[in-house]
Amino acid sequence: MNLNQILELSMVLDNEHFQKVFPRLYKGEGYIVESREEYIDQSLSSKGITVIYRDSQYKKKIRLIANTYLLVDDASDVDRLIRKLDKRIIEYFNGKYRIEDFVLSGMNFVADMDVGTRANALAYLKVLKRIGRVKGFSPTSYEYFDDDASFCLSGNSNDIDFLLYDLERAFTRQIKGVNADWKKLKPIKGILRAEVRLMKPKAVRAYTDADDVSGQIADLLKDNRNIFLDTFTQIIPFGDFYKKDKAVEIIRKEVADSIMRRRMLQLLVLIPEKKSLRLAQKAMNCRNIEKIMDSFAKINLSPVTISKRHNVKYLENFYSIFFQEQK
Repeated sequence: MNLNQILELSMVLDNEHFQKVFPRLYKGEGYIVESREEYIDQSLSSKGITVIYRDSQYKKKIRLIANTYLLVDDASDVDRLIRKLDKRIIEYFNGKYRIEDFVLSGMNFVADMDVGTRANALAYLKVLKRIGRVKGFSPTSYEYFDDDASFCLSGNSNDIDFLLYDLERAFTRQIKGVNADWKKLKPIKGILRAEVRLMKPKAVRAYTDADDVSGQIADLLKDNRNIFLDTFTQIIPFGDFYKKDKAVEIIRKEVADSIMRRRMLQLLVLIPEKKSLRLAQKAMNCRNIEKIMDSFAKINLSPVTISKRHNVKYLENFYSIFFQEQK
C-alpha cells in the first residue's frame, strides 16, 4: 500500500505582524481570492506548497499545505523532506519564519486502490454505504463529492475524518465547466481514493509525543501506514463481500461453533435492517462483539452484504487489494 501525505502547518498572528507579512508577499498575481477574507497563493504549487492567508477581523492566520509527494522524490527520506520544507518556508518568508514557528495542525494520509473499472468503483461504494454509522464516527458529506460516488465519515470526538470516493467522479466534478484535458481521466478510471484526515492538533498529538513540529512530522511520516490503517480498519470490515444468501451459506459451512454461527447470522440480518453497522452491533446487546467480527475475518467474509437490488454478486476483500499493490 503506497501512501501519500499532505501536511497542514498553521500560524496565528496578531494584526501588526500579519500586516507586515501579508501586504509584502501579496502581489495579486497568482492568487485566488476564495472570499473577502481568504487568499490562496499558488506560486509554490509546483514545489508542493500552497500558502493560504486568512485576513479575518477576528483571526489573522497563515496556513501552509504541503504535499510530500511533490516536495521530494522519496518521501520515505523523512529528514531530507523536513529540511526541504524548512528551506522552502525560510525562502518564502525571506527568513522571517521557519518550520518551528508553525503548528502541525493536520495531516492527510491518502491511498489509491485500483479496483479495475468505473463500475467496480461504484459497486464498492454502494455496498460500503450500507455500513452507515460505525463506533466513533458519523456519516457526513462534502459539496465537492457526489453522495452516490463517495462514503465519508467524520469522527464524533477524535477530530479524524475518513473519506472513500471514486477518484474519476471527484475529479470530473471539480473540473466541470473548466477547459481541462479530459485525456487525464484515463489513468484514474477504476480508482478508489481513501483518505484518513487528522483535522486538528489534538488528532496529531494522539500519534506522537514530540513537542516540536519537526519531531511530530517525523513520527507521523514514519508510522504513516499504521496511522492510516488504525482508522481504516475501524470502519471497513475485513472480508469479501457477498449477497446475503451466499454469506449465510458460507457461515453455515465454515463456522462449527453453533452459538457463534447464530450470532454471525443475526448480525447479517441486522445491518441492512438498522442501516448501520454500529446500530446493528448495539442491537445484538453482546459483550463480545469483537469476537464476532474476528470470526467473520477468519473466514474472509464481510458482515456487510450486497443488496438484493444490486446486480453484483461478489466484491473482493479491500485488504487483498492493499496486499496486491504492495507486491
